[in-house]
Amino acid sequence: MNAEVRALFPGADEQPYFDISANSLMAAPVREAIERHLGGRTSGRGDKTEMVATVDRARSSFASLIGAAPDEVAITKNVSDGLNLFGASLAWRAGDNVVLCPALEHPNNIYLWYSLARTHGIEVRSVAPEDGHIPVGATAAAMDERTRLVTLPTITFAPGFVTDVAAISAAARKVGALTLVDAAQSIGAQHTDVDGLGVDALAVAAQKALLSVYGFGFLYVRREVAETMTPVHVARFGIELDAHETAYSDDELRFRAGALRFDVGNYNYLGAAATDAALDLLSAWGVERVEKHVRGLAADLASRLLDLGLPVVGGRPGPDLAHIVSVGESGGGRHYTADDPAMNSLYEHLTAAGIRLAIRTGMLRFSIGVYNDQNDIDHVVEAAQAWCARTRYGQADTEEAP
Repeated sequence: MNAEVRALFPGADEQPYFDISANSLMAAPVREAIERHLGGRTSGRGDKTEMVATVDRARSSFASLIGAAPDEVAITKNVSDGLNLFGASLAWRAGDNVVLCPALEHPNNIYLWYSLARTHGIEVRSVAPEDGHIPVGATAAAMDERTRLVTLPTITFAPGFVTDVAAISAAARKVGALTLVDAAQSIGAQHTDVDGLGVDALAVAAQKALLSVYGFGFLYVRREVAETMTPVHVARFGIELDAHETAYSDDELRFRAGALRFDVGNYNYLGAAATDAALDLLSAWGVERVEKHVRGLAADLASRLLDLGLPVVGGRPGPDLAHIVSVGESGGGRHYTADDPAMNSLYEHLTAAGIRLAIRTGMLRFSIGVYNDQNDIDHVVEAAQAWCARTRYGQADTEEAP
């Protein structure tokens, strides 16, 4: 990416921002789209037909981004909304099971399955992580003829490794199970082709690498799967009726084609305006180009932090490193603190140096966006180097070694 792209994000020059895994900086064209929407609402000139058209344009753009058809994409408010819509709409039978790796899942892809275990008598089968990764072999071994669903993240929110989704979805197909992915960390930062991955459903929110705002998201459901499902929530926008949205017919209930049946009531039109503008940017840049940029910066950051003697999770960069670099012990702490006092000290030092990052499950997480550049990486490395020198991190062991 170049300076022209970075210039679209005014916040990029205010601080080295490494927290896109929580919430992206906003690009000026996205803010302008929001202001246009608010201007129409403020003046009373907002036209609902045009707002719905914006929703459908964003739906089509997202479908194109992941290699799907527009009628395979429902509009949601966030990832957990999409996961819950899909999971609760499956026709579960007592004794069915769902397979997942809770240690590497966001909690919002854990709670719903235990809730369904209470209400539908299903079994939740937990797989342990291996070196911070979702293990393909162990996940496949946990499946059997009663496995209804396998669910996993495309990229874990911490430590941030790429999951071998295609291999796991292939194993799921062998036993007749569906695959549902939480793509919160990947869409917009990593090229995604749903057919190539072999997934049946995918949920994503817009505020991360899709460069938009909270409160808007998408649920992809493969058409053949969606057509077999009865939505747990039903409203007018999910019903096939060639009439005004307030119209009602007592004819046989007919759901809209594919995933459109999962649309509920009025949309977050402001979120749609922002997301439509953000998707236009991603389309113009090309996600493959974005991916190359952010993964290149991540590899450089990981290597240079390792050279300082810091415990980069996963060691030297490999194919499983996406745009997230984590430092510390995987699972060694909580959401905002680490068990290792040194990692808490490093976090405080970096924050004092004006660097925006996060702590997740005990690790310092640097998540890199399209707006980051080499100067941002240099800033982190120089600050970390100063901390290592001040605290003599790692030097005591070296000096005591024979």
